[in-house]
Amino acid sequence: MTGRVLWSPPANVREVSRIGDYMRWLREHHGLDFADYAALYRWSVADIPAFWRSIWDYFAVEAHAEPTAVLGEASMPGATWFPGARLNYAEHVLRLPGLADDDPVVVAHSQTREPRTLTARELRAEVRRVRAGLLALGVQAGDRVAAYAPNIPETYLLMLATASIGAIFSSCAPEFGTRSVTDRWRQIEPTVLVAVDGYRYGAKTVDRRAEVAAIRAALPSVRHVITIGYLHPDAEGDGDLSFAELGGDDPLEFAAVPFDHPLYVLYSSGTTGLPKPIVHGHGGILLEHLKMLALHHDLGPGKVFFWFTTTGWMMWNFLVSAPAVGASIVLFDGDPGHPSLSTLWELARTAGITYFGTSAPFLMACRKAGLSPRVPLTGLGSTGSPLPAEGFDWVYEHVDARLQLQSLSGGTDVCTGFVGGVPLLPVIEGVIACRALGARVEAYDPQGKPVIGELGELVITAPMPSMPVGFWNDPDGSRYRDAYFDVYPGVWRHGDWITIGADGACVITGRSDATLNRGGVRLGTAEFYTVVEGIPEVVDSVVVHLDEQDELLLFVVLAGGWELDDELRGRIRAELRAALSPRHVPDEIHQVRAVPRTLSAKKLEVPVKRILTGTPVESAAARGALADPDALTAFEQFARQRSGERD
Repeated sequence: MTGRVLWSPPANVREVSRIGDYMRWLREHHGLDFADYAALYRWSVADIPAFWRSIWDYFAVEAHAEPTAVLGEASMPGATWFPGARLNYAEHVLRLPGLADDDPVVVAHSQTREPRTLTARELRAEVRRVRAGLLALGVQAGDRVAAYAPNIPETYLLMLATASIGAIFSSCAPEFGTRSVTDRWRQIEPTVLVAVDGYRYGAKTVDRRAEVAAIRAALPSVRHVITIGYLHPDAEGDGDLSFAELGGDDPLEFAAVPFDHPLYVLYSSGTTGLPKPIVHGHGGILLEHLKMLALHHDLGPGKVFFWFTTTGWMMWNFLVSAPAVGASIVLFDGDPGHPSLSTLWELARTAGITYFGTSAPFLMACRKAGLSPRVPLTGLGSTGSPLPAEGFDWVYEHVDARLQLQSLSGGTDVCTGFVGGVPLLPVIEGVIACRALGARVEAYDPQGKPVIGELGELVITAPMPSMPVGFWNDPDGSRYRDAYFDVYPGVWRHGDWITIGADGACVITGRSDATLNRGGVRLGTAEFYTVVEGIPEVVDSVVVHLDEQDELLLFVVLAGGWELDDELRGRIRAELRAALSPRHVPDEIHQVRAVPRTLSAKKLEVPVKRILTGTPVESAAARGALADPDALTAFEQFARQRSGERD
């Protein structure tokens, strides 16, 4: 794709990058010589068994039992990977390749307590202790262990200890309300609940003891509650025992489980209906994260990886796999905007972060606030929503002109990014550099045919190991099939609009179920927001098209002190007309206090549309899944007002 090149790989990139080393290994061990990334990618999706076996071999995956094949069954859904293999995800993370016993592996910063560091030796010892404590409570392979806890070391230790046993982990961030938590965990029936007593978010103290009690009361399957004294470390815990009391004499061992044995359960956002309980397996997550973290993000020994995330977003699961490739990780729990938007940039500087991950809304907020943090980084990742060209420009002008910016997209469904960046390719303004190795991503036109250079439905036409093992309690697989394979049989439909260039670069333009379509012109909402939120007074926005009335409604959040008047409405309309088309000039523009977003910062366009077309708020969205549960109120009132006017 054409555009301004903001960063180019160094001339010796193949000598200094991990993907360069992998390509050299392919040449020496398999006689495979690839001229460039495009050729490597084509092979990775043309000979899928050979590619994934190369990942297994290159990263020296340790199997307690060897697989009889790579891809036993290739159909979707129902693909079977590495049949016969037995391994353990936690065992591979705790190998910590390239890290010595005294090297720091986990560095945790928090607005609730003082920083904490775990060395390689300490991490293994703590996982052993927690594992022994879980075994003493009777936890066995297949049991579910639930964490109502933030992005802190205890949550990480619990996940690794649970995985080492072959039990199944699930986490909810403590900002989730009781209903949101119980909607998730009633489905999987955990036997152990580990929970914090509260936390601080910026200057605000949030006590969670009442919520923990309510969650326990709503989950009869829970036999033990373990309290993390996070807000009140010296107070007596309300659980059966405290996290610090976990322990025993059991050695650190790892259950040898099948490749597709459940590792953890992640959840769809749950903005409508019950959240989908997405089961991910040990082997699929291990191989996908080894590939992505090392070959695409160039992480390894000496690198310090950070992503701003909570334990309710799949980016946490992605972040904490990094020690498996030899990188150390930085955890952060708190308000990224307290006391200012400089907080995370200062953390990057003081913690020596080399790869800084965040969301597109955070970068755009920093740009809008006029920040110029000037932090030395080698990589910066952006996800959650498409990053517009202005966001790319801000990063290179105000963060570091030498870093590689990787805009990436994927999902909870695959617990990774299937389009993103790679050290071998340049960074082009506003463009996602490539499709990830082993991810056969295509754009489908309305007839279900692949197109290049045209907007289409993002689909995946070949299986990936980290596709879900299935949904929990979905014995016939119908719920899983309906989620991804209902439109194109045998092809995964992800629900995004994508344009794939002839060079393999990509642009994602929003959710396909939130498309604006007037007069036959189809436009993803991401392009709309780029125009609207480029206006200085506009902080945030959401746009919906009401098909039956053929009305386009725009709702804007304005910077402090600004009120929406006719002059500003006129400017917004003029910008949209000039930048996009006359068909995309909204019929009405209204001011709201906040745009409803999930806890991972995704705009809720479809629930807003449903509310505006008469669906009750309780049916349109689960308030507990929202960053600001009251953000829907204005749309409910607006719908009621419009209904009254029509009557």
